Amino acid sequence: MSVARITTLNFKSKEGADEIEETYKERAPSEFSEAEQLLEVRVDDTTLMFVSLYADNDAMERASAARTKRMDLNKDLIDSMDGKTGEVILNHKN
Repeated sequence: MSVARITTLNFKSKEGADEIEETYKERAPSEFSEAEQLLEVRVDDTTLMFVSLYADNDAMERASAARTKRMDLNKDLIDSMDGKTGEVILNHKN
């Protein structure tokens, strides 16, 4: 059963959010190669939400090192972070 990691980042500036938006689009598919699906959502000028789906908890945990590295590299741009994980109940695609 798939699991999801949802991370909401609030940035100190629009420019910081812009920078992360671009680098995530470019690098996340290779950094999180075990992810079944990656979503990046621009909530407002300084808020980005990231949703990653994994086959199971083990796959999600293996991706944690890449996540920690990305967060550490960008810690000066981030004002706050909220993270949640959970079991995927519905993953509908047309």
